[in-house]
Amino acid sequence: MRIAILADIHANLEALDKAFEILKTKRVDQTVCLGDVIGYGANPNECLARVREMISHVLLGNHDQASLDLTGAESFNPYALSSAHWTSQQLTEDNKQYLRTLPYTMQLENVFFVHASPFQPEEWHYIISSADARDNFDHFQQPVCFVGHSHVAGMFMSNHSGHIAVKRGWNIRPGEKYIVNVGSVGQPRDGDWRLSFGIFDTEKWTYEHIRSEYDVQTASRKILQAGLPRILGERILVGR
Repeated sequence: MRIAILADIHANLEALDKAFEILKTKRVDQTVCLGDVIGYGANPNECLARVREMISHVLLGNHDQASLDLTGAESFNPYALSSAHWTSQQLTEDNKQYLRTLPYTMQLENVFFVHASPFQPEEWHYIISSADARDNFDHFQQPVCFVGHSHVAGMFMSNHSGHIAVKRGWNIRPGEKYIVNVGSVGQPRDGDWRLSFGIFDTEKWTYEHIRSEYDVQTASRKILQAGLPRILGERILVGR
């Protein structure tokens, strides 16, 4: 089975539409969204409409949750908090009800999926370092776990001896255990503004990491026109 994995769309309609355009050229059997469909960007309802129509497997992200209960945004920085309030006001009741149905985790074809971390997925821990990864490998039984949340694409590997390493490149070998961050469709933060997602082949045991340009200028302009914090429109231009 070929599974496309998208994460952290963050109401960026231009990036999401480009990702779907790319997927039309790929042979995929299932698509999974790891959450944070909304937040930061200017098109929350439109992105949710696309996701609800095109993706069967969708997880809850912390920004999705914050739009339903703003007390969950109390730890956000001022820009994210402002965005959470704006997004909550924009969402239709139907879309809010849809978000309430989303799970924190799921399994498909012996692969584990979660927005933030397999350890306490509802607490939104980040997996950024090898030490973070070490705390999480014991909390899923499958050989591969896909995550988002940090907006930084990368891979961690645990070998038979339990050694944890940051994996260079995107090669996955049977017999080892992996945590793979697919990066962000709508707001990458690894210094590369291009959208990021991946496709995992459970039979060939391969992972294809995809980066693509999209109409980022329009996405940025719409954020500013919506009255959202200027930094949210500026940062997507540089991937920070």
